[in-house]
Amino acid sequence: MRTLISTAFVSLDGVVEAPGGEPGYRNSGWTFKEVEFVPEAFEIKEREQQESTAILMGRVSYEVFSPVWPDMAEFARYKTMPKYVVSTTLTEDKLVSNWGETTILRSLDEVAALKETDGGPIIVHGSASLNHALSDAGLIDRYHLLVYPLLLGAGKRLFSTTDKDTQKLKLVEHEVYSNGLQKQVLDVVH
Repeated sequence: MRTLISTAFVSLDGVVEAPGGEPGYRNSGWTFKEVEFVPEAFEIKEREQQESTAILMGRVSYEVFSPVWPDMAEFARYKTMPKYVVSTTLTEDKLVSNWGETTILRSLDEVAALKETDGGPIIVHGSASLNHALSDAGLIDRYHLLVYPLLLGAGKRLFSTTDKDTQKLKLVEHEVYSNGLQKQVLDVVH
């Protein structure tokens, strides 16, 4: 079974909305406007590209990333990696042609079937709503979190508010950086 890894920039109060400056959110761009950049804190981002074999995202994240990421040198490995977009509304004609193989999945059952295929880890970028659904369905195996020392208040959150049984996590890697950023790698205990 393939490992499904959710990776996120997250504020201390759980907000993941618009970390890179996407429009429409009051605190948009909080990852680079509010906290000093420390290169060593982002080592995990390079490692994710080297270790992942596919990308999974929701429609909204696909629509944000697909016009930008294909031409960014720092995401070069992702260009050749298979991409999967979970959406009930996205159509084939809306997929970009310069970002490699992209498959639309229509349900969480299709995500579960993808996990059953041969291959290495699948990385989930962004996609707050998709993260909620994946977590609630028990499909996430690991979290890679860069936790920012910020309280953003309102905004999309990484974790759902569904009333469900306790989900245990095991901390397998962590580090704190000089700017207050914390790396937390947590395995979901199934």
